[in-house]
Amino acid sequence: MPKLKVSLLTGRTIDQGKGKEMGKLSKEYSESVVICQMDPNDMKFLGIKESTNVKVITDFGSVVLKAVKSARVPHPKVAFIPYGPWASLIMNPRTHGTGMPSMKGIPAEIEPAPNEKVLSLHDLLGQFRKEGQP
Repeated sequence: MPKLKVSLLTGRTIDQGKGKEMGKLSKEYSESVVICQMDPNDMKFLGIKESTNVKVITDFGSVVLKAVKSARVPHPKVAFIPYGPWASLIMNPRTHGTGMPSMKGIPAEIEPAPNEKVLSLHDLLGQFRKEGQP
């Protein structure tokens, strides 16, 4: 299975902001943040099409997201994920004394994950619930 090394960026988007206004449990919010924007040629290299599930892996974790073609091209080997719980799983948690984690230029690897599912927010957070707690 092909893998692509990328520089991962995270940030706000208009859709993410609109979705957040609808509520973080809304379908609109979820759909706006469970994506990984990629250069179309990088998608071609991985042998994937729009909305194919991909696994994004960093030194800090991994998450399955939907690959989408970035409107801002070309930017080979650069991927973008909107802020949200899914992006938080793979961000560098070190704040270097600033109180904010490093959210830009994170070394990552992306691979096709057509047989893995994008977790719902409930399932994503459930992974971290301590056993025996509600």
